[in-house]
Amino acid sequence: MTEKEYRASPGISRSELWRLNPRTGGTPEKFMYAKNNPEPPTPAMLFGTLAHLALLEPQRFDEQFALAPDVDGRTKAGKEAWAAFRATLGDRAAVSRTDWALACRMAYEVNRVPFGRKLLGGDHERVFHWVDETTGEECKIRVDALRMVGGIPVIVDYKTTTDASTDAFSRKCVNLGYDFQAGMYCEGIEKCLGVKPRFVFIVQEKDPPFAVNVLEADEEMIQHGKDIFRELLGIYHECKTTDNWYGYLGPEAVIGRLSLPAWALTVN
Repeated sequence: MTEKEYRASPGISRSELWRLNPRTGGTPEKFMYAKNNPEPPTPAMLFGTLAHLALLEPQRFDEQFALAPDVDGRTKAGKEAWAAFRATLGDRAAVSRTDWALACRMAYEVNRVPFGRKLLGGDHERVFHWVDETTGEECKIRVDALRMVGGIPVIVDYKTTTDASTDAFSRKCVNLGYDFQAGMYCEGIEKCLGVKPRFVFIVQEKDPPFAVNVLEADEEMIQHGKDIFRELLGIYHECKTTDNWYGYLGPEAVIGRLSLPAWALTVN
């Protein structure tokens, strides 16, 4: 299943739920606006998708991307060549040969890491759906890779970043909700397969030498992510039930109280 097909399939996804997180400025109002007004992917998002494809499903490149011609768009011939190329794109995204070569080089470096190559040996881009018992909401996840090790499913998630060191990625996990992702994915796999999984990140820097780190989420991180999942799914369910997709004022439209932050009250 392609990413486009996955997004169109029934169920609430991790990326959608994350827009409801009040700790990162999310609200049901923003969630609904994004749902009704999808924005095209940014260049950074496109490259992330390209890097995933190069690593996990390079044989499907032509389904999602097309190599852009190397032409001078300022000339008449170049403009004509580009127009002819665009006419063949359809729903695919144009990608430069430089970016595709970079994504392939990154994939090569991941596969040079013994743990990376071994972990990625399972099923790729596998989709799971389940119905949450508490809310009755259908949920979905799309796993980068799933490998069985000694009868235990290991979820493998590939991330690109500017700093793959353990400390830096730990901070990024909190800011970008990767702990939430680990929790939601682990809950989904356990519901679908009936076995408690493990969750491993393969983290790679986007600049040479494309350094790779392999990190397993511990129990505390996964449980914290499950708690966030339960909170956000509850907000989503309540909004659906009441059809109240509120903003910063909350479901009851209450005026908030504004106080100075603690650091501003410190007297030097």
